[in-house]
Order: sequence, then C-alpha cells, then structure tokens
Amino acid sequence: MISTETDILRAAEEWAASGRGVAIATVVETWGSAPRPVGSHLVIDGEGNFLGSVSGGCVEGAVVAEAADVIADGRPRTLEFGVADEAAWKVGLSCGGRIKVYVEPVRAEAAR
Repeated sequence: MISTETDILRAAEEWAASGRGVAIATVVETWGSAPRPVGSHLVIDGEGNFLGSVSGGCVEGAVVAEAADVIADGRPRTLEFGVADEAAWKVGLSCGGRIKVYVEPVRAEAAR
C-alpha cells in the first residue's frame, strides 16, 4: 500500500518515466472541515489508475475524471468543491468544508 506523500510522488515519476500519461492532483487550499490537509496528493494515469488521496468518495472520482482531460490536453486546472456548490452535494462535501485542488500533467522529462 502506498502510504506516504513521498511514495505517491515517486510513483508519479516512475509512471511518467515509463511512458504512461500522468497527472497529479494536489490540495492547495481548504476551508472549514476538509478530509485531507493542504499538500495531499493523488496521482492518476491515463487508464484511470490512481494512488493517494485528496478527499474521499465522489470528490476523488470527480478529480480522476478531470485528470483524464488534463492528461489529454496538457493544461492544468484548479478545481473547487464546497458545500455552497451544487456539485458539492453530488460529490460528497456536504460537511460544510471547501477544498481547492490543482491538477497538473506530469511530463516524462520532468520526472527524470
């Protein structure tokens, strides 16, 4: 089991170096109740495999889906989830918290 942020980042490097399309999601801001702290990572490959955590439940599903677009077009995105947002209820942040997640591609040359 991958259990540390260092292991997750190492996996991102290894996946990219092996030729897989890879994106990494990082919690960059939280407000109120949030399941994971700032700096938490989720690494996702082009086939939808992932390691780590940026939240839980459906939020991670939404981040994985958005990561597929980041891998495809190479453009980073900032995602926000929170209780004031209709999407928050759909993805499970009805606890009153808000999180901001930055999703960026991992380039093979940057992984070396």
